[in-house]
Amino acid sequence: MTSQHRYRVTTNWTGNLGTGTSDYRMYSRDHEIGGPTKSARILGSSDPHFRGDEARYNPEETLVASLSACHMLWLLHLCADAGITVTDYLDEAEGSMAEDADGSGQFTQVILRPQMTILEGDRQNEAHALHDKAHAMCFIARSVNFPVLHEARVHVASQMNA
Repeated sequence: MTSQHRYRVTTNWTGNLGTGTSDYRMYSRDHEIGGPTKSARILGSSDPHFRGDEARYNPEETLVASLSACHMLWLLHLCADAGITVTDYLDEAEGSMAEDADGSGQFTQVILRPQMTILEGDRQNEAHALHDKAHAMCFIARSVNFPVLHEARVHVASQMNA
């Protein structure tokens, strides 16, 4: 039996500078992403290359963030199930997008670079292998049409303090 899940968000354009979209250069790309049960809003814009505000998240960054977070959440789940104690996790993910001459484009790949620290020194190889399983389980990575790679590093807490 399969389950269906729905995800609802509200995207509200806040970039009307007084004349709407009367001209390509006369409006802001600013927007807010939220939902009725969310306590905070994500402040969004477009990539600065496309006249956006670099201080706000753009859709391309949130796609990379979604892939990174999904991988992390699956990895933490799998480690907990396997009895591997993760004490720290950081991913410096990077996405690559190719822009076509007509202005359209597509992602060509995302590379996840998770670094995690575990307590059990004798299980470092097993923890590293769980990244492959997390990748195979990640809903978002399974839904995109470009490669999502991972270059995981697993550290042992006792070796970090030595």
